[in-house]
Amino acid sequence: MTIHHEGYRTIGFTALVFGIINILSFNFCSESTPWLTITIFLVTLALFLFIISFFRVPNRKLTIDEKKIICPADGKVVVIEEITDVEYFNDKRIQVSIFMSPANVHQNRHPMSGEVIYNQYHKGKYLVAWHPKSSTENERWSVAVKNNYGTILYKQIAGALAKRICNYSKVGEQVNQTDEYGFIKFGSRVDVLLPVGTKVDVQLNQVVKGGVTVLASWA
Repeated sequence: MTIHHEGYRTIGFTALVFGIINILSFNFCSESTPWLTITIFLVTLALFLFIISFFRVPNRKLTIDEKKIICPADGKVVVIEEITDVEYFNDKRIQVSIFMSPANVHQNRHPMSGEVIYNQYHKGKYLVAWHPKSSTENERWSVAVKNNYGTILYKQIAGALAKRICNYSKVGEQVNQTDEYGFIKFGSRVDVLLPVGTKVDVQLNQVVKGGVTVLASWA
């Protein structure tokens, strides 16, 4: 396991706050109320370890298969439905949405290899990630990739807690399946828009792993 580079500053700041709080607690409370000092230490340690775990990047055996579309994120499948996309395709698509809780790994990976043909950031609201309108009204970052099998679009969507979306894709670049393309800080969701007729290989409420679980198969 490694720590994602997006977490270095946050972890460093958290470590500084952790140290200051516990130094003050030890100096002013340890003699009169030692139980309070211990409680403060345990609570702040738990929070510090949680921040570290949030930016973890576990070692995994990634799934590489050009005939498959791989899950771009860890989390739980919360939506599988046919929608009309008004951002890019302007036609019907199958939307599969993965909700990422604060406890999930938050690194995002390309579901397939191909050329990035669309990359667009959208300002927006911060509705809770499971809100039906979060896909179109929340802050989000959309990427479309095309290869010989077809084109898919995937959106990193901010939520009530997630206030920063990091995206590393560029239009015109060639990307490889399961390569990292972004990171969402502190939970949210990723929507994948598939061509109608694509075989969806996940089910509602299924827990999936980014870069590992097969999301769909090309017809």
